[in-house]
Amino acid sequence: MSARSPPPRPPSAPPLCPRSRWRQDGGGHGVAEARRLRPGPPVTVSAVSRRCGLAAGRSYSGGGAYPGVSLTCPLPGVPKAVFAAAESRERFETRVTVLENGLRVASQNKFGQFCTVGVLVNSGSRHEAKYLSGISHFLEKLAFCSTAQFGSKDEILLTLEKHGGICDCQASRDTIMYAVSADARGLDTVVNLLADVTLQPRLSDEEIEMTRMAIRFELEDLNMRPDPEPLLTEMIHAAAFRDNTVGLNRFCPVENTDKIDRDVLHSYLSSYFTPDRMVLAGVGIEHEHLVECARKYLLGVEPVWGSGQGRAVDRSVAQYTGGIIKVEKDMSDVSLGPTPIPELTHIMIGLESCSFLEDDFIPFAVLNMMMGGGGSFSAGGPGKGMFTRLYLNVLNRHHWMYNATSYHHSYEDTGLLCIHASADPKQVREMVEIITREFILMAGAVGEVELERAKTQLKSMLMMNLESRPVIFEDVGRQVLATNTRKLPHELCDLISQVKPSDIKRVVTKMLHKKPAVAALGDLTDLPTYEHIQAALSSKDGRLPRLYRLFR
Repeated sequence: MSARSPPPRPPSAPPLCPRSRWRQDGGGHGVAEARRLRPGPPVTVSAVSRRCGLAAGRSYSGGGAYPGVSLTCPLPGVPKAVFAAAESRERFETRVTVLENGLRVASQNKFGQFCTVGVLVNSGSRHEAKYLSGISHFLEKLAFCSTAQFGSKDEILLTLEKHGGICDCQASRDTIMYAVSADARGLDTVVNLLADVTLQPRLSDEEIEMTRMAIRFELEDLNMRPDPEPLLTEMIHAAAFRDNTVGLNRFCPVENTDKIDRDVLHSYLSSYFTPDRMVLAGVGIEHEHLVECARKYLLGVEPVWGSGQGRAVDRSVAQYTGGIIKVEKDMSDVSLGPTPIPELTHIMIGLESCSFLEDDFIPFAVLNMMMGGGGSFSAGGPGKGMFTRLYLNVLNRHHWMYNATSYHHSYEDTGLLCIHASADPKQVREMVEIITREFILMAGAVGEVELERAKTQLKSMLMMNLESRPVIFEDVGRQVLATNTRKLPHELCDLISQVKPSDIKRVVTKMLHKKPAVAALGDLTDLPTYEHIQAALSSKDGRLPRLYRLFR
């Protein structure tokens, strides 16, 4: 690359870096580094260019000049860069050890000062068939309260605070999860605390009474909040799996809040909180250290409810029934204020999919991503699924629809793919027909572009979520709890890449042979009958049967 001659500098121009001298360090850097040295003779642009072999100074709009540096050619004398590379994959695999009492210890090492450790229990609302409904909800609220070693919740929080830690408990339909994030150097304290919380809770009368009040407040809030999605999710599960397993209520019914006491809780805990139904999972710690702590605090420990066998564990397999659950409700005053939400009727239609243990789970996950959707307010932005079917075919074409979103719930023995839609009560019938038509179109042609986009989006979401340490912890714990092993992210991405249009058509065809599950909330005056919705999902075009009225 030829260098231009530098423009002449006027004699009165000040020198470049009047109190600095340019020099090359060992090996010589092409762009000489300005170092402040002892005062010396001024160095001009032309001198720098001659010494470093650089292109001549270039004039800029400001009138000044700077030595031109090539952005495409390697700089002379600069050592070749050596970039950091990922080490062998084995170091990042999930390690699992089974202790003598059946407790599984699983860990995943991860760079960083902090760790996330927790206990996952194969227990949830689906196991409450022989008990009062709502026990898991109570246990979630009673977590991290007083134990045999810690006199109160405040004492637990102060102990965690010494290690920069926080704690949380979440109960779902099939799992209860106690988790702590803290400095990895406090692992011994954290595992000791987790063992005490899960096996030695005091469950005092005062704590149980406070929990009753908290649950009553939560149930009131659930019925008053503008977003009905949690309530609709409960309703669609109850309709799809009527009175069994995952169809049992996840929230404690109001009438049961006064019936659940310490004896009821101990009876349930003695059956389900056993070591063979638990996983101690950790992320960001050494496996040997976690196993050592597990042996110290979770092996041979007598739980507060005793070691006697409780009732037989409920091993029922989910039975899909289909059906409809309707709740007539005045939604006109759900959200008042300067920008009130208009009165809406909410519909959720679902069909049975498959469990997360089956091979068809991945095609269903891709299908759910391909349907996508969301709220009408966010129908235009990158990353918001603006090219998914429920945006292109529904929200972008029918301006009066406020929401159309696809959800996929999957469990160890069943699954549920559903679409939630909301609109003005006067347009409920048209809204239902639009959703049934989308279900039928799922079994039609699948474009290569939209399939590749859905697969890429699913892999992207998977990888981005797994950058978070608590998400990795939950993934490790849930997979080991269900399968005693863990599929790594690159294995899942390979499975996603292998999904073909024929796989989508196959799983949808199988799904459409099932009876639908329907949940409806709001003004249901114009809601089609369940038989008409079922007929639409059995037709070729997804249209509802026509209604003929003598008087309109």
